Amino acid sequence: MRRRVPLWITALVGVIFVVQFFVPHRPFSGLQGLLTDWGQVIVAFAIWLGALNLMKVSADSVHRREKGWPYATIIIACFVATVAVGLLFSGGPRFQDPGTPFDWIYQNVYNPLSATMFAMLAFYVASASFRAFRARNREATLLLLAAFLVMLGRVPVGDSLTAFLPEGYRLSNLADWVMNVPNKAGQRAIMIGIALGIVSTSLRLILGIERSHLGGEG
Repeated sequence: MRRRVPLWITALVGVIFVVQFFVPHRPFSGLQGLLTDWGQVIVAFAIWLGALNLMKVSADSVHRREKGWPYATIIIACFVATVAVGLLFSGGPRFQDPGTPFDWIYQNVYNPLSATMFAMLAFYVASASFRAFRARNREATLLLLAAFLVMLGRVPVGDSLTAFLPEGYRLSNLADWVMNVPNKAGQRAIMIGIALGIVSTSLRLILGIERSHLGGEG
């Protein structure tokens, strides 16, 4: 019974959303709105559950003096400080308003840290690109050639090198063609594959074939 009830709820909610997409009228539209509201409530509880789980894991790491436990201490201190500032010193429900202490933390601590993290990703992207663009076979050579043409066509030196060619045949035009024709065709193929995968996974969930969301087979 503990397995069957979640399966029936999943199937019922999935069928309602599917039917509402094709029949956007009452009672399905009302049920869809009600289930969406309940979903937002569950997400709110899930966020708190995830935050508390993070605190538990970090506290265990500090208690056991595991590798990297000082970073866990920083996580706990920053979490407690941010929650305290948001709840006690930022106007309660209006803690996100500009000028509040919580907004100051977000703008002057969180945003710079996020920018630093994404800046560091540039080095990983460059390293991955170097490995991917090695001309070890025909496909890699084609990828390398396309990347070279696109990058060169996106900077002024590309048009300077091909200034002798007629308008419409320069490197910038070639880069636009690569991005708008073969690249977009590949993107559409990937999106079609993703859509088919979503449909098949959704059907497996609705029919009760896929049960990984229950925490294991059963």
